[in-house]
Amino acid sequence: MQAKPRAAIEDLRRQIERLEGKSRRRKALPFGIRAVDDHLPGRGLALGAVHEIIEGGQASEFSGTATLFTAGIAARLKGPVLWCLTRRDLFAPGLLNAGLHPDRVIFVETSREPDVLPLVEEGLREKGLAAVIGEVTRFGLTASRRLQLAAESSGVPALVLRRWWTVAEKDLTQLPTAAATRWRIAPVSSEDMPAPGLGRARWQIELMRCRGAEPKTWILEACDAQGHLAVPADLANRQNPTPLRRSAAR
Repeated sequence: MQAKPRAAIEDLRRQIERLEGKSRRRKALPFGIRAVDDHLPGRGLALGAVHEIIEGGQASEFSGTATLFTAGIAARLKGPVLWCLTRRDLFAPGLLNAGLHPDRVIFVETSREPDVLPLVEEGLREKGLAAVIGEVTRFGLTASRRLQLAAESSGVPALVLRRWWTVAEKDLTQLPTAAATRWRIAPVSSEDMPAPGLGRARWQIELMRCRGAEPKTWILEACDAQGHLAVPADLANRQNPTPLRRSAAR
């Protein structure tokens, strides 16, 4: 019964793309989780597009889970990764645990945040990169449109990691941009172990905004050594483990 509505939706998406002059369908990077991929247009994270990732945990100034989520995406792409930043606080073993070997990463450091996005844009125009990552607090419509055009031209995804330290800076992450998706990643309690010890970390993966899809939230296990997320075994058989958020994207 659901096949016909899905086919109709896909047909509408193709018509919209043709009207926008984008008849060539973008490639996508699947997450490998059916509930997530089926929800996203193109059944995965669109390549040649801009994606925002925001930390939703308590220590948001450190962007720990958002950084690892971003690294996991880059890990599943082939080729070197350009990472533009202003702070030397990336932990190489952490990137490796999320599947991204530090040898694949080209770090570009600047002392001024306004220089980060121009570096990202320049990186998107280079050939041979798997992804370009930029860490910024401010990210508006004009800058995001420029990055979107550059990403569409090269086919390389731009992953913009939004970092903030104050409430005023946090509010900036709610303003509109031209990014194809906006994600918020927060840690949640992991599964209780039968013996004392730590289980695999779990994250709340919140799709706050996406072109062509409703906001939605999933509870998933953190990236493994290949950058893959996973559905927790104790949640896999629940009737509604991924409730739909119907409120407007923030």
